[in-house]
Amino acid sequence: MTSRLQSAKQATTYQKQWFLDTAEAARRGEPIALVTADTPHEILRTMGIPYIVSQWWASIVSAKRLAGASLDALAELGYPTNIQQYDALPFGSYLLGEREELWGGLPQPRVVLAENTGDATAKAFGLWEDIEGTEVFRFARTAADPAPDQWWELVPEQWETVFGSDRLDLLVDEQRQLIEYLENLTGRRWDEDKFRQIMQLGNDQARTNRATRDLLAQARPTPVSLADSVSAVMVPQWHRGSQWGLDAARNLNREVTELLAAAEAKQTQPERLRLMWVGRGLWGDLDLYEHFRQEFGAAFVWSMYLAIAADGYERNGQDPHRALAARFVGLTDQLYAPPLSNQWYLKEALSHGVDGVVHLVADDVSGAGYITRSLEEAGIPVLELRGSNTDAKALNATVVRERISEFIRTRLETQIVASSVR
Repeated sequence: MTSRLQSAKQATTYQKQWFLDTAEAARRGEPIALVTADTPHEILRTMGIPYIVSQWWASIVSAKRLAGASLDALAELGYPTNIQQYDALPFGSYLLGEREELWGGLPQPRVVLAENTGDATAKAFGLWEDIEGTEVFRFARTAADPAPDQWWELVPEQWETVFGSDRLDLLVDEQRQLIEYLENLTGRRWDEDKFRQIMQLGNDQARTNRATRDLLAQARPTPVSLADSVSAVMVPQWHRGSQWGLDAARNLNREVTELLAAAEAKQTQPERLRLMWVGRGLWGDLDLYEHFRQEFGAAFVWSMYLAIAADGYERNGQDPHRALAARFVGLTDQLYAPPLSNQWYLKEALSHGVDGVVHLVADDVSGAGYITRSLEEAGIPVLELRGSNTDAKALNATVVRERISEFIRTRLETQIVASSVR
């Protein structure tokens, strides 16, 4: 049994107060932004514009059991509720108005930043344009170039080679357009020196997260619950480029180091099974991860949140604008587009010594099959769960637990028995 991480508690407490302060500022007329995870947040930080990350807010709505009501609010206006739920959920929750469970509710953003990944995504974020006083700034979604193997070793320095100059040229141009757009919208001015400092803090944070990820990859048993590690790393990610974000990453690293030293002194036994969770978090049932440790001795030791924070963000270079473009132009590719994605997940599975994988496949993840196939071909059993992590109807908690239990009994435990006989 793992104890709750102090760094997770501190991050959660900080984020709630930050959100309350940000929402109050928005209601006083201060400009705030709603942004997707794959847009250049550092530009907003440089200009002192607070931003709420769409995926983070969707996770809060789901965790508070208000995803269904938010989707119902969309349905009442005639919008579909069975596609792009993760993208549409923030707007649906906004339609609910002020809700105590949602810390007062999502305030109206002055601007929404989103990437045009496809028609449905563009329309989901385009809903905000129906709200007077809110504008949407869209980024192009470019296709992945053929990339060299082991991108995670190359991107800190050789990102031009990995992503391609044409893609970077386009995003650099769009970022400069965004800066001009925000200056006209808010009256605030760009500060190049501050931007360079923010980029450096983000790189320091990524290196700290990499050190933490590497510690946990070697830990037997893991001293950290998956739910805690997600909270402890992802909240600081939304404050990337701030001193608080870097300090929070360092606090997590320090706490993990201390827990590992204490576990080594106790000479604890390794887990019976080590599991990997591929895909978005199941925010409506975070107790699920610890349940299987208690039931089967099966610990979920990996999620993409710490791993991508470790490998996905460090970008060094003389031109901070091009480095920022390199930080975001391939973020979706790294997580979802083959061959970058499947190579990376396999690398992480092997380095963490996992016995099996639970793969949550959402409707907007087109390359998921390649990820599953690469893992299976390497001898790592995979259970695919299909549905949106925000839809409790499609991913009923009881059914999900039953399917994972069956997977453990029929594939993983059987594999252990077969190995012991050999």
